[in-house]
This record gives sequence, C-alpha cells and structure tokens, in this order.
Amino acid sequence: MANQTDASHEYLINADLAPTEPAHRTWNQWHFAALWVGMAVCIPTYTIASNMIGAGMAWWQAVLTVCLGNLIVLVPLLLNAHAGAKYGIPFPVLARASFGVLGSNIPALMRGLVACGWFGIQTWIGGWALFQLLATVWPSIPGGDPTALWPGAVPFICFIAFWLVNVFFIWKGTESIRWMETLAAPFLLLMGLVLLGWAVLRVGGLGPILDQNSEYSGQKPFWSTFLPNLTAMVGFWATLSLNIPDFTRYARNQRAQVVGQALGLPTTMTLFAFIGAAVTSATVLIFGEAIWDPVALLGRIGGVGVVGLSMIALSIATLSTNIAANVVSPANDLSNLAPRLINFRLGGLITAFLGIVIMPWRLYSDPSGYIFTWLIGYSALLGPIGGILIADYYVIRRKLLDVPELYKRHGKFSYGGSGFNLRAIVVLFLSILPNVPGFLVNAGLLDSSSVHSLLLVIYGQAWFVGFVVAFALYTVLMWKERHSVLT
Repeated sequence: MANQTDASHEYLINADLAPTEPAHRTWNQWHFAALWVGMAVCIPTYTIASNMIGAGMAWWQAVLTVCLGNLIVLVPLLLNAHAGAKYGIPFPVLARASFGVLGSNIPALMRGLVACGWFGIQTWIGGWALFQLLATVWPSIPGGDPTALWPGAVPFICFIAFWLVNVFFIWKGTESIRWMETLAAPFLLLMGLVLLGWAVLRVGGLGPILDQNSEYSGQKPFWSTFLPNLTAMVGFWATLSLNIPDFTRYARNQRAQVVGQALGLPTTMTLFAFIGAAVTSATVLIFGEAIWDPVALLGRIGGVGVVGLSMIALSIATLSTNIAANVVSPANDLSNLAPRLINFRLGGLITAFLGIVIMPWRLYSDPSGYIFTWLIGYSALLGPIGGILIADYYVIRRKLLDVPELYKRHGKFSYGGSGFNLRAIVVLFLSILPNVPGFLVNAGLLDSSSVHSLLLVIYGQAWFVGFVVAFALYTVLMWKERHSVLT
C-alpha cells in the first residue's frame, strides 16, 4: 500500500491499517465458523437467556429471542463484512469513506470504548473463575464483597492476576493463543452439555426443568419484555457487526465469510443460550434458587478435580474470546487515531488499562443493569454507526471504493480539506438523541416521571431506532453526492 500513498500522507497508514495483501487472504468458511464458535461460546452467552427469564420470559421465549436477535444482527454483520473481504481494509479505514479520514476516529473510538468495557467484563469473569478454583482448594479463603476492592480483596486480586495474563498475550500477539482458542471453545461447549446432562439427571428429565420455568421467571406480558431483550441481544454483537472487516479482510472470498459466519454465529449462540436457560431453571429445583452464573454453579456442585478442570477451561476460553472480540477492534481503532504512534500492541495495552477503569465488577453483578444499561445503552450508539456505514457503502457508493484515497489526508475523503464529513456527524448525533432520555432513566440519572413514556419505549428498541433513523437521514443528506463520489 505504501507505493499507492505519497510520503506526506503516510501518517494515515501503518502495517495494521494497510490493506491485507492477497497472499494473506487465506481464511475459508471453516475459519470463520470456528472464529464465531470461539467468540460465542463464553459465559455472557450462557447467562443472557437466563437473564431474560429472570426479567419475566418463559424459557422458550428467551431462547427464541436469542435466536431471532442473532439472525437479525447477522444481516448488518454480513453487509459490513463485504468491504473487508473485497478490499482487505479494516473497520476504521472503511469508516473514513463515510465520516472522513479524520472523522472516522469518532465511530472508531466509540466502538473501541465499548470493546474496552467488554474486555473488563470478560476479564472479571475469568478472575472470578480463578477465585472459585481457589475457594474449592481452600474453602476458608476470605471472599468478602466481590464488588469491593477491600475487604473482598481476594476476588479483586484474582481479577488483576487474570488481567495480567491477558496483558501477557496482548504483548505476545494474537497468534500466541490461536491453539488455545481452537481447543478451549469446544471444551467449553462440551462442559455446557455436561452441565445440562447433570441437571436433567438431577431433576429426572428435561420436562420438569422447562415446566417450572414460568414460576421462576415471574411471567410478565410477552411484548413488554420481548422488544427490550431483543434489542439487548442485537446489541450483544452490534460491536462485531461494525468491526467485522477487521476479520473478513483475511477472507479467501465473499462466499467463505458469508457461509462461515452464517454457520457459526446463530447456531452456536442459540445452543449455548438454551443450555444456560435450562441449567439455570434446573438450579431452582435443585437448590431452591436460580444460579445464573456457571462459575458459581460449578463451585457448588463439583469436587476439586472437576472444578479445577472446568475453571481452567473457562479461563482459557474467556481469554481467547477476550483477545479476539475485545482487543483486535480497539487496537485498530486506537491505531487509526495516531498510526505513527500506536500499533496493535500499544492499542491493546490501552484497552487493558481502560478495562479496569470501567469497574466491570459493578456492571456484571447486576443482571438488570447489564441488559438495560450496558447492552441496550451501547446499542444506541452503535446502531446509528451501522446505519451510516451501510447506507454509504451500498446506497451512495454502490460498493465501489477508491482505496488509495482512503489513506490520503487531502484526498476525496477529506471532505473539503477538514477531514470530517459533517453530514455524517450530524446524522450520528440526531440518531443517538432519541435514546438519551431512556438511557439516563435506566442509568439512574433521571427520574422516569420526568420522561415521556414514548421515549422509554424508544429506548427499549434503541439499536433499531438508531439504525433506521441514521440510514434514512444519511441517504437523504448524501443523495446529491451519489454520482459524484463514484467518479
């Protein structure tokens, strides 16, 4: 790519942002399917359906919502994936076409900050697994409040220890854990099936588990819980639906990425969510309470050997998911901010630091806040970005990009020299605005009585509202440029 870009513009490119050479585009459909198995088989997937049940859904409604949400998010995911596979460019570079070569830092940093939050959550889960392993070997270990720094220092120390393991692999590079990702994800899936088998045997069949589900859930009217939880499920992978070009830039062809992702994402998410819902429901019959965290459940039911093996598998799977899903994107996003100064390694270290600052132990400890504040909240930010990217690539540019211009500070994507497409930024702001009141209410920063009920309904569908509004507004504002941008 360097030969396509004059020296005065080289600060917009580095080895991590340059288009992938054809010789390195080697991923086939099975690579992409395996990637999604590795990312989807994780503890948050296990818990999301059980959280929906706790919010008032029946088990089949929760699993159906998970399945439908993943089928929906698969659409923008595959649409954004196309540019990566066709041109070999990562997400921040693709965003330069619609937001400008400098304006692309706005969506990139928004996406990157969400990834930092997810990095912290996954690292907290891995640290909690280490603590449960220690508690099995040393039953009298002081636990305290796991959301406090002191007392409750042991869980926090385990979190920091697991954080340091993540930092080690960030420093070594993603290739160093590829073998672990290949082994850990199937093992975690097998562990889930074993948990399901244990639950079925303990209660005398699958029927009692599913029949008692309504008593556990508290059964609320379906539509009052369906749309917010569907939005949360879409929001779960709204992150990857934006930065999927970071991976599809290595695709052998379009068919490889489309088939592989369609095989890997919705099937794995639905199966593992069903396991989580069924096992969580069984814990009500077995222990008299719903245990939605598999780490806590394994700590209660297993001996030292079983718990030890399970916790090691959980830690490895969480580590591999974290690096793939929550480090690659922010590392590229931060690199886009200052390509000459920030490479993948430094971007990953910044991500790791911010993962502590966000205090993930508080976020993950509240299932309601996890869904309605975290998942829906950031979907209100990412939905509009997805709408703008897809409208620009498919409607305005008709899938035609002048790749060398994407790396020029004063080329066609500088939008008059400023580097910012002000129309895209205005659309982004206007598309986020309707969801702000609902977010403030759910975050406890605003009393619900001071907000019109319609705005709360809109927030429950934040990703959909933001995506549709942004797609429509951007198309209208850029329509006159439709032909000129192709010349």
